Amino acid sequence: MTSTPSTTPDHGLLHHRAEGPSTAPPLLLGPSLGTSTALWDAVAPELSVTHRVVRWDLPGHGGSPAGLIGPGATVAELADLVLALADSLGIHRFAYAGVSLGGAVGLHLAVHHPERVESLAVICSSAHFGGSAPWEERAALVRRQGLAALADSAPSRWFTPGFTAPRLVADHRAADPAAYAACCDALAAFDIRDGLSSITAPTLLLAGREDPATPPAHLREIADAVPGASLTEISDASHLAPCERPEAVLAALRTHFSGAPKRGMAVRRQVLGDAHVDRAQERQSGVTAPFQDFISRYAWGEIWTDGTLSRRERSLITMTALVAQGQYEELALHIRAARRNGLSDDEIGAVLLQTAVYCGVPTANSAFAVAQRVLAEDDSAG
Repeated sequence: MTSTPSTTPDHGLLHHRAEGPSTAPPLLLGPSLGTSTALWDAVAPELSVTHRVVRWDLPGHGGSPAGLIGPGATVAELADLVLALADSLGIHRFAYAGVSLGGAVGLHLAVHHPERVESLAVICSSAHFGGSAPWEERAALVRRQGLAALADSAPSRWFTPGFTAPRLVADHRAADPAAYAACCDALAAFDIRDGLSSITAPTLLLAGREDPATPPAHLREIADAVPGASLTEISDASHLAPCERPEAVLAALRTHFSGAPKRGMAVRRQVLGDAHVDRAQERQSGVTAPFQDFISRYAWGEIWTDGTLSRRERSLITMTALVAQGQYEELALHIRAARRNGLSDDEIGAVLLQTAVYCGVPTANSAFAVAQRVLAEDDSAG
């Protein structure tokens, strides 16, 4: 059962929003400095289909109390707050994805609390944020003047030209200046490069190709140091990629945390054959790529991998459905698949004969013509 989105007003904990089945694998989502849980609005609901998703706010941001941190704060303190939140929710081991400062929290957790992190995605972040001086200067500026000036310039730091997200800019403006400055202190002191090689959690790095704050080179440095890590650069994305390019981020996170497309692709190849799948992949474009991902994930990664029915049985059902719908091109494909799944020519013929009773003689006649052609072609090719 899927839970309804929920929040917590507990002033001793980070504010959070929880979505998805309570029994699903937990996935924590961390924000960037100046943002809120809204950073994940276009991604979290989709991830909650397969995970118990918990997004959290930094202290003084969104709904989190400002007093949870103070001057001289560290990323380690923020990580402790995340662990306290997880403990309050009964979550011991979890997958984690974070953007910028949220990504730094994830790296700290993976290095210092490896028993808690099942897998990790670090998005538009770094193992160090360009030295302490710029962040010390920003903290001092915010303590003197507040956040208005920084909020005005946020779109140019966060997004590619022409893109903006008014909700996030408003959240930036509404953040508590003292807590924001304390988060700057944490960024100033953060440098975890020496610990990256100890990370054991499967790690994905996502870089915004147009990100001026944490350019792809910062993510590449992490990928080179973390054993087995992978790096993906997202085109037309700046610093807040989950907001600006949610589809690309979602596809990458789904693959990393669920692995369903890879599993589905393997089954798809076994049933339909490498030649067909290769042609489909080669022909895909920006328009068709989401559909290819969809069928690999759900048709092949969820339905055809369900062990309740055998592949033979699924072939029988699929052929019948395609005959009933008059989908003869697809029928040809699945007659070949039926042979791979162990059906004899006589069994295929018996299926088509039964469709004559329940789908109509003219429909079955067309289906027999397709089957005769396909089986003859395959026999001659063999």
